[in-house]
Amino acid sequence: MSVWLTLIKSSHWGLANCKPKTLYLQVRNSRTESTEDDKRSDDSRPLSHASDFSRDHILPVGSAPRRSRRITNEWQRPLTRYLPVDRDDFDLRRHVESAGHQIELCPYVTVSSTSCRGYLHKLGAKFHTWSKRWFVFDRETKTFVYYWDKSEKKPRGGAYFQVIEEVYLDHGNTSKSPNPQTTFIVKTRQRRYYLMAPSGEAARIWIDVIFTGAQGYTEYLE
Repeated sequence: MSVWLTLIKSSHWGLANCKPKTLYLQVRNSRTESTEDDKRSDDSRPLSHASDFSRDHILPVGSAPRRSRRITNEWQRPLTRYLPVDRDDFDLRRHVESAGHQIELCPYVTVSSTSCRGYLHKLGAKFHTWSKRWFVFDRETKTFVYYWDKSEKKPRGGAYFQVIEEVYLDHGNTSKSPNPQTTFIVKTRQRRYYLMAPSGEAARIWIDVIFTGAQGYTEYLE
């Protein structure tokens, strides 16, 4: 947006001998420019095409460059009052119960002092279809992985705690989930996992559980 300003001479101000001068000012259109910046934001990055990998290929700490960024309003922690916990004496089940969850009334998750297990539907990064997988959050191995089924014979993929940055409900239904009220996102440095729980309570339990291991979130606090 451009603005032309013309300075008029005035004898009252003692400027009778001055010629009018025309100034050209450039005014930034902050709304338009910020919109263009938003289009180039991190949310527009495509997901990784790798959907299945062995335990040796679970998302590691050093496989992507570290990003140093302070928290802004756009990146505020959603939906949980907790921070990642790295204490050896941490009791996961007690933590979940103290958050108000009645684990015994939710048959879709099994929570112990160090782990959480249950079926979730995962949106495939390559074919974009929902597949039922058995997920395991393990504080002893510091991993969040998934298997074909509960036999846990071979992990199909997942991430180490150090690369998990965010866990939150998919409010905008960016995944086009058939059940957006029970769908949440696990964001790592490399990609986003879109997961659909069997119930709203199961989704909330998983969110509080996984965030206790989201050690990558501490980068935003630096």
